[in-house]
Amino acid sequence: MSEQKQKIAFQGELGANSHMACQAVRPDLEPLPCPSFEDMLDAVKGGDALCAMVPVENSVAGRVADIHHLLPESGLYIIGEHYQRINAMLLGVPGTKISDVKEIRSHVHALAQSRLLMAELGARPVQHSDTAGAARSIAELGDKTIAAIGPKLAAEIYGLEILREGVEDAEHNTTRFLLMAREGVVPPAGNGPCVTTIIFRVRSVPAALYKALGGFATNGVNLTKLESYLVGGHFSAAQFYVDAEGHPEETSLKLALEELQFFCPKGAVKTLGTYPAHPFRLEQAKNGNGGE
Repeated sequence: MSEQKQKIAFQGELGANSHMACQAVRPDLEPLPCPSFEDMLDAVKGGDALCAMVPVENSVAGRVADIHHLLPESGLYIIGEHYQRINAMLLGVPGTKISDVKEIRSHVHALAQSRLLMAELGARPVQHSDTAGAARSIAELGDKTIAAIGPKLAAEIYGLEILREGVEDAEHNTTRFLLMAREGVVPPAGNGPCVTTIIFRVRSVPAALYKALGGFATNGVNLTKLESYLVGGHFSAAQFYVDAEGHPEETSLKLALEELQFFCPKGAVKTLGTYPAHPFRLEQAKNGNGGE
């Protein structure tokens, strides 16, 4: 494989939380920053990157907008998941005092997750496309009255000082990422807990969704995620996104999927990937924080 392909794509600039997730999961790959989610996925499809680190949901802000529309159309497969603890830092140019700060720049989610800091400082929030980009912008300006909320890595890359650590309101602030590649890598059945991600559409008949999901209940399959979103610009056409615990070769999930297909149009059920459950997920389930 060429040197060009030894990369992992992510949305954002160098120093972003997604960049940190790439370092945590695949430190052997060179990070490839991309301006949009579409560009990130296209980099993998086009062979410019081996895989992509895709944020799908945050414990505070909820699901990442638009990403679920892009995943089924990408043609890529989920080969892993990663949970990244978000440690937000207040960053400033060298010599800045917190009392100097009148404006704070960051991604809309980072700003929303740091309301207590805003109230304390009386600073004006300004939205930026991503946290690392906000850090880069204040480094270029060199204005001590303008700070940014971003990761520690961004401070290191852009030569900024950390004015305060842990400025996020919630201590549980965590983002779930999916590792996606051109080809699926399915772990062997019985080799540890797995998650299977499925998208499907049901037939347009009464109680179709209730009946389709019944197979998971009767076969004892736990669903940790179930979301719907409109497709094709029609309010009556919904697609469903499901994370199910288990492996499709295990009897319980195999039977549940067979029953699901019975209530869906032909070709309307697609598996996006089967991958090992992350230790964070297992710890959450152990503490009673996961499942339906």
